[in-house]
Amino acid sequence: MSDPTEPTKQPQPEVEGQDGPSKSELKKRAKAAEKEKKAAEKAAKQQELAAQKTAAEVDYAAEFYGPLPLHQSQSRPRIPRVDLSSLSSRVGEIVLLRARIHNSRAQGSKMVFLNLRQRTESVQALMIVTPEKVSKQMVRWAAGLATESIVLVEGLVKQSPETIKSATIGTVEIDVSKLFLIAGVEAVLPFSVEDADRAEADIEASGSQFNRVLLDTRLNNRVVDLRSHTNQAIFKLQAAVGDLFRQFLASNGFIEIHSPKLQGAATESGASVFKSPQLAKQMAIAADFERVYEIGPVFRAEDSNTHRHLTEFMGLDLEMTIEEHYHEVMELLDGLFLSLFRGLREEFKKEIEVVNKQFPAEEFKWREGPEGTLKLTFKEAVNLLVEDGVPRETMDDISTENEKRLGRIVRAKYETDYYIIDKFPMELRPFYTMPDPTDPTLSNSYDFFMRGEEILSGAQRIHEPKLLEQQMRGKGIDPESMKGYLDGFRLGCSPHGGGGIGLERDAITPVDHLELVK
Repeated sequence: MSDPTEPTKQPQPEVEGQDGPSKSELKKRAKAAEKEKKAAEKAAKQQELAAQKTAAEVDYAAEFYGPLPLHQSQSRPRIPRVDLSSLSSRVGEIVLLRARIHNSRAQGSKMVFLNLRQRTESVQALMIVTPEKVSKQMVRWAAGLATESIVLVEGLVKQSPETIKSATIGTVEIDVSKLFLIAGVEAVLPFSVEDADRAEADIEASGSQFNRVLLDTRLNNRVVDLRSHTNQAIFKLQAAVGDLFRQFLASNGFIEIHSPKLQGAATESGASVFKSPQLAKQMAIAADFERVYEIGPVFRAEDSNTHRHLTEFMGLDLEMTIEEHYHEVMELLDGLFLSLFRGLREEFKKEIEVVNKQFPAEEFKWREGPEGTLKLTFKEAVNLLVEDGVPRETMDDISTENEKRLGRIVRAKYETDYYIIDKFPMELRPFYTMPDPTDPTLSNSYDFFMRGEEILSGAQRIHEPKLLEQQMRGKGIDPESMKGYLDGFRLGCSPHGGGGIGLERDAITPVDHLELVK
């Protein structure tokens, strides 16, 4: 008979005594409480991080930046937009302006510098992350905008702590609060406008650091090239020459005419074929217009592979009746040029400085006062060259090379870059040029020069039809081929003379880069 099985012993719970829980129970309770506390803290931390992440994903500056709609004419708030040129006088003002991004530079994730450009001006703009105003997303978007993008900027104009050398306006900067994209750049830029503006001396001094933009590259991508500060200034100067030309002549009793450009035959003779207003100007004088001028296109079939010749250019032409002597015309033209020089220097000094920054040149000199403009005869000009070592037997005409040489001689001897040569040999002038009254081998004609380059050619014209026919035959021209021209003189025409200026050449001679103008 087996022994009876003993009952299993169960653990007995601790019974609190009269003095409270035991030490072991207290330890258990403390451990459980600590565990619950840590779990609660962890949950709270996770909840806080989640809230921060949610807050970070909410862009509080979303309405202050971004692309504008394609059709921007949906409303017209009429908020004035300012030019960069006025910023120096707007310190402390909040301004709105449109500009291109010349270049940009991000500093970390909270700051970006933008160089903004308008024509010949540029200014530094700064965008910094600011609570409730400028977000990280806004800075990141701004830093990613392509160079040459067109943007609308709102910001506070502030005095810059130090001169900003990378901008033309270096005394102020813009603290950007709003930035919108008006037009982006989809194609790859062929070169930067910054490179197109760089002086050759700076490129050479940098070794291979800077890119040289070649002329062919410029001309093949003219839209980008024309955005450079230099080209903007050149075309402003070109427009100024036309305006000053009109103002001077209008104040001297001239009226503007517009001659036909599509003509059945060349309007001048010689090795080159011209389409110019020369004959039309003379017809206007025969019609008693007294004093006329025209600004219009001239077409010339000649080698344009030089720095100073173009097959198409804008001509500034004038013609006037002579009362006593053809020097009346020459003196009026001299007054015109002096007026141009003064006007450009007084009113467009900044544009000249912009051009000279890329294409350095000595300051242009001319003579004022009682001595007036230097006037040489053709013979005197030849003598100056012969004295300088040019063989006289080569001086039937003054070549382009010798013209430049003469310019250097005149500057050294007479301290002027501007002068006139009078009395050219008759054989060098067109058929309609009036011969000298005492020496038929010479003519009543003149050329004006700047820095050794001819900028105007002019003369007294033949107004007597028989002499004109004789001169035409001498140049191999059949008078019948220009019967309409001759008939105007057969009906009676006053003595007259004039001259023609190439707008591009006159505007750019001081910097010697004609190809950049056209």
